[in-house]
Amino acid sequence: MQEDYRELSKQELDKNLSELAGWKVINGKLSRTFEFEDFAQAFAFMTRVAIEAEKLNHHPEWFNVYNRVSIDLVTHDIGNKISNYDVMLARKISEIFGS
Repeated sequence: MQEDYRELSKQELDKNLSELAGWKVINGKLSRTFEFEDFAQAFAFMTRVAIEAEKLNHHPEWFNVYNRVSIDLVTHDIGNKISNYDVMLARKISEIFGS
């Protein structure tokens, strides 16, 4: 059973940020930029992220230019706050980037 979206408290968010290398809160969103050798690698990464996002039914806001992918995570269903799902997806994205 999948849990519901839940806004993270400041303490929960701070704890999770300490465990999510490279992720920061920028303009109220969990954000990180990833850099690759070329566009093909960046696009392959985005494809893998899209598959995982679809499994969670939680989708990133992202922007791609050549070899960079910038990702923002926020949960629209709870008033554009950072939720447990944003952290789950950030962890998965970091795993994909590291593999």
